Amino acid sequence: MKQICVVGVGYVGLVTAACFADLGNRVIALDIDEKRIEGLKRGEMPIYEPGLAELVARNVHANRLFFTTSYSKALEKTEFAFVCVGTPSGVDGEADLRHVAESARAIAQHMKEPLIIINKSTVPVGTGDWVADIVRGHQVNEIPFWVVSCPEFLREGSAISDFMSPHRTVLGSLDREAAEKVAQLHLPLRSPIMITDLRTAEMIKYASNAFLATKISFINEIANICEELGADVKEVAVGMGYDKRIGPFFLDAGLGYGGSCFPKDVKALAYMAAEKGRHPQLLHAVMDINNDRRPMAVNRLHQMLGDIRGKSIGLLGLSFKENTDDMRDAPSVDIAKALLALGAKIRAYDPVAMEVAKPMMPEVEMCPDPYTMAQGCDALLVITPWNEFKQLDLEKILGLMNQPVFFDGRNIYDPENMSRLGFNYLGLGRGYNSQKTDNTLTHVPEATASP
Repeated sequence: MKQICVVGVGYVGLVTAACFADLGNRVIALDIDEKRIEGLKRGEMPIYEPGLAELVARNVHANRLFFTTSYSKALEKTEFAFVCVGTPSGVDGEADLRHVAESARAIAQHMKEPLIIINKSTVPVGTGDWVADIVRGHQVNEIPFWVVSCPEFLREGSAISDFMSPHRTVLGSLDREAAEKVAQLHLPLRSPIMITDLRTAEMIKYASNAFLATKISFINEIANICEELGADVKEVAVGMGYDKRIGPFFLDAGLGYGGSCFPKDVKALAYMAAEKGRHPQLLHAVMDINNDRRPMAVNRLHQMLGDIRGKSIGLLGLSFKENTDDMRDAPSVDIAKALLALGAKIRAYDPVAMEVAKPMMPEVEMCPDPYTMAQGCDALLVITPWNEFKQLDLEKILGLMNQPVFFDGRNIYDPENMSRLGFNYLGLGRGYNSQKTDNTLTHVPEATASP
C-alpha cells in the first residue's frame, strides 16, 4: 500500500483520489476550502459525476480515503503528491497558474521526506521546470524531490471509467527513476504507459485537446455546408467514422464545445504559440467556428418564430454536456442571455444542473420536469443531449406547447418522425429532412459573447 496525497478536491482531484484509494492505496485528499472538505467528510459531493459518491463512500468506509485542509498532515509519510488544482483562463487566454504556485510553495514548506510531485493539472509547457524552481526556493530544509508530469484525460460523465481503463498514461520527467515509480502506481490499470520528458508530456495534453476540439469545429463547419447542399451531416459523420484514420468520435454536429477543458486549453495553446512568435491559424479558426454556434442558435429560433419578443422558449438541458452538472462555458448561458435580451421568456429543465445554473441565469424559470417546462412554450431548444430527452412523450409535449416550433441543437431526434408528429422541426445540417435556412446571423448582444 502506497501513501498518496492529492492536492485539490475539484473534479480531477476528487476522482483521482477516490480511484487511487479504490486501487488499494492510502490517499489523503487535501483542499484549502474548509467548507468543501467538511462537506466531503459528511459524504456531500461538491460535483456530480456518475458513481463518484458511491466510490468515495466505499473507500472512506474502508479507511483508505481521508480528507484534510492541512498540508502538514497530508504530507506526513507521503511518497507521492498529485497536484490537481484549477488552471482557469487568464485575461488573454493564458493559463492562470496562481493555484499551482500556491500548492508548490505549500508543499515545499511542509514536506518532511523525499517526495515525488506529480502535476496532473493542465499547465503550459515549461510549468514542470517552474514548479521545481518554486519548491527549491521555498523549502525549509533541503529535502530531495522530483517533478513528474502526468496529464489527466478524464471526460466528465465517464471520469471513473476513464481513470480505471485509460487509453494511455503519459508521464514526463527529467528523472527516469521518478517517472518509473509513478508508472508503478499505474500498473494495475493495465494501460500503455509512455515515459518522456516534462515538456513533451505537458504538450501531449494540449495537443490532444486541441485536436478533439478541431474535430468538433470541423463537423460543425460541415453541418453548415450540408444545409446548403442538401446532405445529412449525421450520415456524413457515420460514413467518415468508418475510416479508421478518422474514427467515429467527436463528430456530432451541435452547439459547439464548452466545459472546463477545450475552451481554455485551445486558448492557452494559441497564447503559447503567439508568445513565441507563431501564428496558430488553425487554432483561431477552431475557436471562431465554435464561437459562432451560439449566435447561430439564436438566429435559427428568430427565423422560426419571427419576432422573439414576448415568446416563451424552453431549454432542454443546461449543462455543457450530458452526465454532469458542469456549467463552465456552457452554450446555454450565452443562448439564454441573448434570448432574454431580445425580449423572450426563458424556461429550462436539466436533470442535475439547475442548482448550479440558477445563480448564472436568475431570470430563467427552472422547471421540475420537461413537461412542465413545455407548457405554453412557443419553441423548444435542445441544448444538452441527456438520454432521458430521447425517450420523451413527444405527442404530449406537442399538446402542451403554444406553437410546435422545435429546434434540435444536438440532432437527437429523427426529422421525419418529428414532422410526422406535427412539429415545425429544425436540426443541424440534416439535408433533405431539414428546413432551408438563411445563414445570415442576427445581432446578438455583446454581453452574450463567449469569453
